[in-house]
Amino acid sequence: MILADLKKEYVGLCVSGGLDSRTIARKLTESGVRVLAFCADLGQPDEKNIEDVRARMAPCGVDTVIVDLKKDMAEACFQVLEAQAMYDGGYWNSTGIARAVTVRGVLPEMKKRGCTVLAHGATGRGNDQMRFERYTNVLDPSMKVYAPWRDPTLLREFPGRTQMAEFLASRGIPAPVGGKKKYSTDANLAGLSHEAEDLESLQTPMTIVEPTMGVWPMQAPDVVETVEIQFKAGRPVRINGDSLSPVALMQAANHIAGRNGVGMKHALENRIVGTKSRGVYEAPGMEMLGTALRFLYQAILDRRATTLFHQLSRLIAEQIYDGRYFDPVSQAARAALTVFSRHATGTITLGLYKGNILFQSLKHCQTSLYNEADSSMEASEGLNPVSSQGFVEIQSVEARALARAGQIQSS
Repeated sequence: MILADLKKEYVGLCVSGGLDSRTIARKLTESGVRVLAFCADLGQPDEKNIEDVRARMAPCGVDTVIVDLKKDMAEACFQVLEAQAMYDGGYWNSTGIARAVTVRGVLPEMKKRGCTVLAHGATGRGNDQMRFERYTNVLDPSMKVYAPWRDPTLLREFPGRTQMAEFLASRGIPAPVGGKKKYSTDANLAGLSHEAEDLESLQTPMTIVEPTMGVWPMQAPDVVETVEIQFKAGRPVRINGDSLSPVALMQAANHIAGRNGVGMKHALENRIVGTKSRGVYEAPGMEMLGTALRFLYQAILDRRATTLFHQLSRLIAEQIYDGRYFDPVSQAARAALTVFSRHATGTITLGLYKGNILFQSLKHCQTSLYNEADSSMEASEGLNPVSSQGFVEIQSVEARALARAGQIQSS
């Protein structure tokens, strides 16, 4: 769709209250398009009050509906953690999973108010345009999609942020460009993604980013902080003995891990559209909880289960990144993975120190496969070392056969 196609439509515009959102909203309303803005409350840590978005959008001539999706976002965080669904560079898929939550949450609200088009401000060079469009298509095929930054008319008028700011300023809408922050940020309960502007140069260090959810490791305290996390069937349920709702638990995890410099990641990731993108990511709570759960998985998964788990994990991570979280293959992979995660019950104690996560103990795990006596290097009542002789001899039959057949190359 292009701007001219919208005159008879009612547009539901996904907004964050930023420069792009305000520019698009104002341009559409000036063009005679009926627009209603929608902002997903995903527990964004960079928004002190989500209601401020409504105030920032009002001068653009649109009303804004705030859709509270914090519980949905927390549940999505737990699903990502359960699957250990990290993408390139150990990125916890915070933006990718948030798009699934956002579209699923705002679509019914748009339809309820009579909107016929979902519009978004994602760039035509990135991943989010694919995610917004695909999730809209699979969740409600009748809803049309408008992508302003693929519309030649808007691209000619607004080739960059400077032109957007000048456009808004000419309408009396404050929109400063520049300042201390030289990158863009996308935030939700799972974490923050920083990219664009100065971060596009590989000569720019990742440390130009000013953490929102915590500190850089070198700024963290010089003491180890101990934290205890209890899991039930792959889901975190308690931190330091406190039973918390998923939203409160994620917020607590972000606070504890963030102040210790945990979860700062750099990635040159492979985008859906085939290009590479540079990002600096904050996900302190996800990193702390994910690492703790990984320690628990190590205790309960046998070797073949571990191999299959990693394959499912990678598949789910790519499905999330590609905007395919609701597809049948994602559902099947998640269902298969629960065969493993249902045994992941136990309490992990960690030490957090300047960005590092140190294992301290595992207890209350009835499904652990670890047996100290069997693995001990000392004399014990575990596995009889003599019993290994037969296994070694059986292995040697194949080894010698390969050698005699000339199939072994040592260089």
